Amino acid sequence: MIQSIPLKKLAASPRNVRKSSDVLADLQLRADIAARGLLQNLVVRKGKRGKFEVEAGGRRLAALQALAEEGTLPANHEITCLVIEGEESVVREASLAENFQRLAMNPADEAQAFASIIEAGATPEDVARRFGLTVRFVEGRLRLASLAPCVFEALAEGTITLDMAKAYGAISDVERQAHVYAELQDAWYQITPDTIRRMVLDATVRGSDPRAVLVGRDAYLTAGGRIERELFDDDASESWIDIALLEDLAHKAMEEAAEKAALEYGLAWVRPTLGNYVSHDLVEGLARLPCEPAPMTEQEVQEFSELEAGYDRVAAVLEDEDSDEDEVAKAEQELVVIDRAMRALNDRPPVLADALKSEAGAFLVLSRNGEPTLVPQYYTETEVITEEGPIEAVEDSGTAKPKGSSLSQRLLDELAMQRRDILAIHLANDPALALDFMVFTLADADGHDWRVRKASTLVGPVASGPVTGFEAKDAPASAALAEFAGSLDESWRAGESDVERFARFRALTDEARSAWLGHVVSRALVASLACEGERSVPMHEALGSLLEIETAHWWRPTANNYFDRVAKARTLEALDAAGGPELVSRYAASKKAELASAAERIFSGNFIGEAEIKERAQAWVPTFMRFAGSEEVELTDHEGGEAVNAEETDEIAEQAA
Repeated sequence: MIQSIPLKKLAASPRNVRKSSDVLADLQLRADIAARGLLQNLVVRKGKRGKFEVEAGGRRLAALQALAEEGTLPANHEITCLVIEGEESVVREASLAENFQRLAMNPADEAQAFASIIEAGATPEDVARRFGLTVRFVEGRLRLASLAPCVFEALAEGTITLDMAKAYGAISDVERQAHVYAELQDAWYQITPDTIRRMVLDATVRGSDPRAVLVGRDAYLTAGGRIERELFDDDASESWIDIALLEDLAHKAMEEAAEKAALEYGLAWVRPTLGNYVSHDLVEGLARLPCEPAPMTEQEVQEFSELEAGYDRVAAVLEDEDSDEDEVAKAEQELVVIDRAMRALNDRPPVLADALKSEAGAFLVLSRNGEPTLVPQYYTETEVITEEGPIEAVEDSGTAKPKGSSLSQRLLDELAMQRRDILAIHLANDPALALDFMVFTLADADGHDWRVRKASTLVGPVASGPVTGFEAKDAPASAALAEFAGSLDESWRAGESDVERFARFRALTDEARSAWLGHVVSRALVASLACEGERSVPMHEALGSLLEIETAHWWRPTANNYFDRVAKARTLEALDAAGGPELVSRYAASKKAELASAAERIFSGNFIGEAEIKERAQAWVPTFMRFAGSEEVELTDHEGGEAVNAEETDEIAEQAA
């Protein structure tokens, strides 16, 4: 029976099958109900004392109650409900069916829906606000709506993945998108987003391109390839037009080279790639085989000993305080030469034991000069071999004692960990950037300066924060990370053996494997703040800028996580940034606890005030919680227009008790 019931008479049922939720999704639902009202009725059962227990629709109830608490809805607001009766098992089954029988929208459907709203006169900002989404998400879906019709239909039908559709969208030319899509329909090799992105961005390929050098001009022309040549072009600068044909020929050439390499080195398999490095997708699920560098010859051992002796001799000059400037400069140059020579002797290709070659494989990459090159690292599919090695622990050393102490070390550490989670959830949802970051970090490890703090723990272990046992359970970023981890497809873990698990993992969709990539990379991020000193990690600022992170959407200062933990002057400075001297004077005489409570309410936007002040308050976060390049780092004074002193912010972030 359908019945209208006052909101104050509704209560959450302990029988509701949904026990976990997503903070970000809940905020989106609240924004949607505030904009359009309740579109789907609640399923309730009569309780005690005139109350009704909500069996299905607990998230909608929580959103309605939150809107009532903030004054958007009256407490006696009438809610349309379906009243059901029956045994507890029947009621629980209804709750399960209501939650279980749902299907997430196809990205193509979302794109069309957003586009129709925009066509009706709304802006991307309006859509984002109504649905509780980020503007970047809405704009991304709108770009999908503008794809070539054939590409958009393929996305809607599930023929291509979301990542592939985004790759087509790397260029706005829909004719080029459609042309590439048609060319790839007959491709015999596996199509990846990288292949699509290369082809849509490269309308033509120079004769100096590694793929062109590999295939050769004559072979390309013989296969029917076309070349355009300007008056002053040569073989290197001429334009090769048929990209799909070139990719096809290049793949075949690399496969032939891979077969020859497998025979030459006695390996079980060699897999080719047109990339110039071995990507994560290629090695996922493979076990790296142990192998040692080729032993030095007697002549190399003698040379290395001489270099070591020379290193000690030159280092003594640098350690001698009586050495003049010319001697020091000369010694520094000699050390560079000696170090390079020692590295050259140590940098020898690994040698694989003959007993392992029957199960070993390697990868063949295409070098920048167009030559197939075997990567001297070996893998196996049939046996997981644990390769134990030293794991470098990042040890926190105390910073220099600050001039003042308005922020405790504990608070700085907790804020750094929460900021890390904000960066992590964004990186987890951008697997392409996560892959680039991972590959760069691993490739740069050999020349890593030990004096520079690492940006992540990509060597393997999950990064732990400086505060043991701390969890920001109420923070949207932390909750979103937990939800993201819970959404991962773990069906492959059911395999009895490593071979079966690997086969199951490879059978996952591209989207599922991309989610795993984002997960394993994002969980390795260390805690950082945008400041000078120990908590500074410049790489995090670069990643945050690329991801266009708006910290205020993911972290709001509260009494518990900030205002109760800082000096009263800091809270008043924040109020000044939001509302100027008038807002400061209103709370200047308050006690610290009262001030912290008021500040929490103001910076959440839950107060009566001018729209401009609310907007500034809801956008404000401490400068060291922002990400450089993605948000305005400087906040202007309400009346004077003077920027907050950047040096002062850095000083705050460095302070520790």
